Amino acid sequence: MSAKTNTKPKILYSCYYARSREGEHFIPEHVFSYQISGEMTASDSKNTYHTKAGDFRFSKRNHLAKFTKIPPDGGEFKTISLFLDQEILREISKEYDFKIDKRTDSEAMIILAPNPLYKSFMESLISYLEVEQEDNQTLFNLKIKEAIHLLLKANPELKDILFDFTEPGKMDLEAFMNKNFHFNVHLNRFAYLTGRSLATFKRDFQKVFQQTPGKWLLNKRLQEAYYLISQGNPPSEVYIGVGFEDLSHFSFSFKKKFGVVPSSLFAK
Repeated sequence: MSAKTNTKPKILYSCYYARSREGEHFIPEHVFSYQISGEMTASDSKNTYHTKAGDFRFSKRNHLAKFTKIPPDGGEFKTISLFLDQEILREISKEYDFKIDKRTDSEAMIILAPNPLYKSFMESLISYLEVEQEDNQTLFNLKIKEAIHLLLKANPELKDILFDFTEPGKMDLEAFMNKNFHFNVHLNRFAYLTGRSLATFKRDFQKVFQQTPGKWLLNKRLQEAYYLISQGNPPSEVYIGVGFEDLSHFSFSFKKKFGVVPSSLFAK
């Protein structure tokens, strides 16, 4: 894969020349994104989202997601993403007395309706971001604030999401892990999202599953991989989907558990 990124404080311009599935991650901050070219498919534990060139999306903080980035034929996948960090949101909340009316428990991503204000705002950033320049913290903080006000003007219902500063509460560990085991993130992310410290997460996990998180995750991912490959899905696609980073490590672990390499099961 060939790729390049110009990283600025709180704003990211990305360009990929080949299909990429390396975008799986925990979303720590709200993100406002513009799809300049190419397509992107994202999925959380419940839904799949698709965006194409010209689309705008809003990704919510404290969610797990997988991303597949697809450049157009002979072209590049390009996006601009603005990270709406909690510090700036708290400043705006205090300055304008923005408070939530109710908490919302919704999906990881919202595909935003087209809006000329969004487009002109994003296009004003492109020429600047495509040229290597020194970081300008003040400028980018102002652009982030401008983006937040644009979002509120076009989508007033986002207020209850943007200015909800509560952290995840303690939840059912077994249900959460069975739904999210295929996300390849550190244990501290799982702990945070279930409302626990890492030490409490490990202790509760042992009580619920009678295994350490590492052993349980490995076995759960391998069992899911076995099922998917036996249903005709190629190992080269399955290993990422169930939470492995490396194909060779996946193949080694698979053979150790089941006595056969993944490719032999797929060949059947």
